[in-house]
Amino acid sequence: MMTSHKQDQNEHGIAHFAALKTAIANGEEQTVKELLPNGPMQSLEKDYLVELAELNNNRTIIKLLQDMPAKD
Repeated sequence: MMTSHKQDQNEHGIAHFAALKTAIANGEEQTVKELLPNGPMQSLEKDYLVELAELNNNRTIIKLLQDMPAKD
């Protein structure tokens, strides 16, 4: 069975977001930099990731995330 291009993109996006969450939780600053999108990220996702970084109190990662442009 073939999957649609949109479904493939969505699954990639979910996997990418999971990898970003893991890198934030583990305090992996370089990995976070590599995984951050080039353009704006969804406000809800950004807020969630900032909260996750704040739980780990990693100022560098918090700043990286706060500096990301957001879209609704």
